[in-house]
Parts: sequence; structure tokens; C-alpha cells
Amino acid sequence: MATLKAVRGTRDLLPPETDLWNRVEATARAVFARYGFGEIRTPLFETTELFARGVGEETDIVSKEMYTWDDRARAASEKPQSLTLRPENTAGVVRAYIEHKMDESGLLQKLFYIGPQFRRERPQRGRYRQFWQIGAEVIGPAWSGSESPIRDAEVLEMLGTLLDELGVKGWRLALNSVGSATDRPRYVEALRKALEPVKAQMCEDNQRRAETNPLRVLDSKDPNDQDIINALPKIADYLDDESRAHFEQVKAALDACNVPYVVDPRLVRGLDYYTRTTFEFTVPDGSGLGTQNALLGGGRYDGLSEMLGGPKAPGIGFAIGEDRLILTLQAQMEKAPVKKLDAFVAPMGVTQNAAALLLAKELREAGLTVEVGDGTFRLRKSFETADRLAHRMVIVGEDEVSSGVFTVKYFEAGEQTKVPRAELVSVLKGSNES
Repeated sequence: MATLKAVRGTRDLLPPETDLWNRVEATARAVFARYGFGEIRTPLFETTELFARGVGEETDIVSKEMYTWDDRARAASEKPQSLTLRPENTAGVVRAYIEHKMDESGLLQKLFYIGPQFRRERPQRGRYRQFWQIGAEVIGPAWSGSESPIRDAEVLEMLGTLLDELGVKGWRLALNSVGSATDRPRYVEALRKALEPVKAQMCEDNQRRAETNPLRVLDSKDPNDQDIINALPKIADYLDDESRAHFEQVKAALDACNVPYVVDPRLVRGLDYYTRTTFEFTVPDGSGLGTQNALLGGGRYDGLSEMLGGPKAPGIGFAIGEDRLILTLQAQMEKAPVKKLDAFVAPMGVTQNAAALLLAKELREAGLTVEVGDGTFRLRKSFETADRLAHRMVIVGEDEVSSGVFTVKYFEAGEQTKVPRAELVSVLKGSNES
């Protein structure tokens, strides 16, 4: 019988690696809380129409990468519908904003999420078919301040803070404006015209993008097409006065907060819902991501709510590829020492198992991390297991239980001592601090 394995493009996350995942997520939650964000949890699958309308039917995500199926009706009153595992989360968050009439509070909604997304991409380092994202959205009626450049700058300053607190080294923020809902179509038309005489010289993917979504051509990394791409029109030349002023105010706020950035005129991001500010954080070569060093990206989406049938609700958001963030931290940080438990409680014989479990319960209730052995273990096996798992071993034998005085062996120091039960917690905690 063949051995069952995880599906291609997915993988299991195991200890001790999950300790780093938990630290990253706890740090993100703590930073988001300081900035007034609350958590939102949306379904893992939505109607296919949500992504077709929100992300864009001509994007690679919708046209090639989604996991979609026809959900058959279960009752005569139900209609069959097309469902899709979420390939990104912004559309789902905005759908929830509309469905639950969150605009009626009149307040700015600051929402974050942590969870898996699904795309049928070619698996490679840091890119999986089930991948994890940490993201956030700031959305609300225009009168709540959602349209203000300060919202853009606040999100970017928060991201710089988060990456610093996680210990990401050498991050780089690239920034651009793709203009308003009227600027962008004018620029797309200019791109189409500029690409028409040269697209035949480009790679197959870029030839297709030139027809379906010209903005995606600017994202291309194909080395043979770079000279053509660099000569294409720049979005900055197509911004109206209001979009220019918005972008200048974003940059001024970042300057005031000492957030370093570079303006990248090729940074447009190909999803249909982006307007005005777009951004991307990258890390240096050698940070564990190979040739594609993007860590996270996002932008403003002032018309997305209306595209999905909701009220006018300007917004801005981002998504961090958590898998790629973990790879970066693993590549950049010094090798962490093996994390060990505070104590290993070792029963000397099966008859002492219950007493050992009771002692472990008391130590855990006091906040210590503890593992319990088994009375069937030979003494040597108990020592070897305890040394691998914990800093010290507490021996539970018949004499120890009857006298209430336990033998504690310290592995690093190579010493052991007798400790009364009443003093065991304070002694173990004291040795943690020393």
C-alpha cells in the first residue's frame, strides 16, 4: 500500500518550527492591537463571483489559479452555485463589511486576519498552493477619514514597526500611486498603445498580459523584456491633481515619521481593485526567498465596495506572505538554542505514576513547563529522555513520596540536590532565573 503524503503544494508545520510561527502571529496581534485593529474571520470559501468581480476576471489569480467547483443543490429550494477557496482575503473582508452593514456605525473599521489562502500556482520556495497570510484592512465611509492620506501612512508606519519588532533586517519599502478610478483607465489605454508595436518581441506571458491586463506587464521579471518595459509610459504622468496631492501627503507623513521608502514608478500591482497608493516591502538577497524577494504588498482600493454592490467605502490594506516571512526570519536570525522544558518528572516504577502526575499538575499550575515520564522506563532511559527535553529532572520514588523530599538533578551543572515539596516550585523557578 502506498504511503499517504501531503498534497503537492501543501505541507505540515511541525514543532519546533511552529514556535516561530506562533511568535510571529503573537507579535502581529500585539502590534495590531496598539493601532486599534480588531480581528475578523471570514469563510475559507466564497462564491466565485466575489473574486471575479473584486479581484478581476482577467487577473492570473482568477483566470488560472483558483480552486473552483460547482456546489450542487442539496434541496429543491436551493440553486447550485460556483464556489472558490479564497485566493486572497481582501474581497472577503469587504464582502463582510457590506453584508453586516458595518458602514452604519459611521466609524473607521480597522480589521486584521491571519489564515490560509489557496492558489493553484507552481510550487516553489516560499510559494505554496495552501499558504498563510497576515493581513489588515482599513475601510469606512469617506467621512470617517478612510480616504485620508494619513491612513495610508499609518498602515505603512505600522508595517515598518511590525517588521522591526519581528527582527526582519534590511527591509525596503517601495511606493507608488496608480491614480484614481479615472486616472487608471487612461494609463491602461496608453500602455496598450505603447505595447501594440512591441508586444510580439516579448515573452508569451507578456504578450497575453498586453491584451488582457497591461498593468501586469510592469510586474514582469523576464530579463529579455526589461528594456521594453522600462521604455513604457509612467503612471505618474497620468495622475490628476487630486491624486498627485494625495501621494505627496502620504510621502510627507512618512518623512515626518522617519519611515524610509523609495518611489518605484513600475510598482502598479495588477489586481483590478487597486487605486492611488500601492506598496511593496522587500528584503535583501540572501534572506531565504531566492530571486523573488517580495515579503508583503498592498494598496488602496477606494472603489472595491461599490464594485461588490456596497456603499462607497474607501479603504487600504495589505497582506504579508507568512510562509515567506518565516523563511526570511529563519535565514536572517542566529540559530536559536533548543528550547527545553523546566522539568521532567520521572516516576521510579509504575506504582509511582499517579504520584508523578499529581506533582507535575502542581508544578504546571504554578506556571512551570513540565513533562512526565513513565514508571516502565528504566532509570537510564528516564535520564536520557529528561536530558533531551528538560533542564532538570525531578525523581519521584517511593522514598520521595513518603518523605515529601524530592531529588532534583540539574543537567547543565551536573549536580543534584534534595528539595522539600513545599519549596520545589520556588527552587525550580529560581534556577530558571539564575
